[in-house]
Amino acid sequence: MSTFLIAPTIQQYDWGKIGKSSKVAQLAKSALPGFTLNESTPYAELWMGTHVKSPSGILGSNKTLRAFLAGHPELMGDVPSVFDTTGGNLPFLFKVLSIGKALSIQVHPDKKTAEKLHAQQPSVYTDPNHKPEIAIALTPFRGLCGFLPTPEIKAYLAAVPEFRAVAPEELVRRFENASEHDDKVALRDFFTGIMTANADGVKREISKLVNRYREGRETGIERGVKDLVLALSSQHPGDVGIFCVFMLNLVDLQSEQAIFLGAGEPHAYVSGDIIECMANSDNVIRAGLTPKPKDVPNLIKSLTYRTAKADSHMIKPKPLPGTAYTVTYVPPVPDFRVLSVKIPKNATERHGSFGSASIAIVTQGSGSVTGEDANGALALSTGNAVFIGANVSVSFRAGDEGMSIYRAYAATSS
Repeated sequence: MSTFLIAPTIQQYDWGKIGKSSKVAQLAKSALPGFTLNESTPYAELWMGTHVKSPSGILGSNKTLRAFLAGHPELMGDVPSVFDTTGGNLPFLFKVLSIGKALSIQVHPDKKTAEKLHAQQPSVYTDPNHKPEIAIALTPFRGLCGFLPTPEIKAYLAAVPEFRAVAPEELVRRFENASEHDDKVALRDFFTGIMTANADGVKREISKLVNRYREGRETGIERGVKDLVLALSSQHPGDVGIFCVFMLNLVDLQSEQAIFLGAGEPHAYVSGDIIECMANSDNVIRAGLTPKPKDVPNLIKSLTYRTAKADSHMIKPKPLPGTAYTVTYVPPVPDFRVLSVKIPKNATERHGSFGSASIAIVTQGSGSVTGEDANGALALSTGNAVFIGANVSVSFRAGDEGMSIYRAYAATSS
């Protein structure tokens, strides 16, 4: 058995879209036996993989995917020669996210930092792995990612008095006057001054800012972020993370557009539905826009303080050689690759074998998948997630509605 249906798990975080408005709930309702949709519940994430916190199951079995792979390492292919697969561990975690409210201002640690944090606080940082990730828009998506170019942050300091008033003036001036050589240190100190500012002072300046915006007294440079500031203020009143709007790139993605976030890059997803794939980790260092515990000191230490336009985070898909309907997203890490497959009605798409195990999910339509080593086709419908073993060629056949699929796997060779 190398091609079979798996049962994703659902995470009901507060920021998820509610009830049937959630893409996560829509997919789960159509594909998870026994799932009952509650119209008042936030459905935030659908997980597909082997992470110890919430491993996928195997449909029709009481085994987890993790346990099954531990007993069938041949399905991993070349993965064990590149990654740690102890206990049936895949190197990637595949997700669907439905974002109704902004996620926290956060950063993911690099491998060395993750190992240290896991050793120090295993109940908070539940694994020792890094967590680079890609987000691919299913619906219009908005997020904050990476520090703005330095001149743009300085322009906001000049135009937004409430932003300027939060950090100590000495740090503000040092940042404004820093040479290119000292930019990163000055930005680190300035950002630290913002994120560690007195809570009462932060609330006071946010109140002033929100009142000014509500009265229509924003300046030209502020018009592009005014609505976001007001939305974040309604979701997280008085939270210092609101000021990150003036320090991070605001990104709007349309369907199939994607961003990559490496270790040490600050970000916050704001709204939309996305496919997300990452190294197999759940490590998040938070500093704002969240009721969850914050770890500002470790966030400050973990950031790269790289400044760049939003385009530097974009990943453009490229056609997968030998296919008609598949494009591939290739991030600058080997832990994962993602394929987007859009098959017209009653058409077939063949994928040659990969040296890695993979997981695919049907996000729209229906059809079937046939492995070269299988006796027959496995029926697929919207929401179905399927595991495909390494070194197996497969053919996807779309039904009368066509079929959209996303497939994740690891890079086992350069």
